[in-house]
Formats: sequence, C-alpha cells, structure tokens
Amino acid sequence: MDKTELAKVERYLRRTFANNSIRVVPRPRKTDSAEVYVGEEFLGVLFLDDEDGDKSYNFQMAILDTDLED
Repeated sequence: MDKTELAKVERYLRRTFANNSIRVVPRPRKTDSAEVYVGEEFLGVLFLDDEDGDKSYNFQMAILDTDLED
C-alpha cells in the first residue's frame, strides 16, 4: 500500500468511527499491510487484498479477555 492508499483508508476509518485519533501506519518491510492505532494504542493490522484486480482492505483486531476487564 502506498501513502495515498493509507491516507484514504485512514480518512475512511476516522469518518466511520468518528475518531480523529486513528492512525494508519505502514509496516516496516511489508507492502501488503499496515498497522492501525488510536493515539499510541495499537489496535490491529490492516491487510490489502488485491485479488483479480478488485481491491479490498481487511482489518484484523484481537480482543484479549484481559482487555474486557473493568
């Protein structure tokens, strides 16, 4: 993913979740994925799926049981 794609996905996520703290950051040595943060908190990984010329972006986020504790 290039910087233009990352910026588009970041704008989409910010609009969708009404949160301007969301950041989409390129991963070192990876061109098919990026990391997603809210502020400094890592949320998950965004993967590019470019099969048959149809692009889509898949966001993968793990939620640990310890994250659910109050």
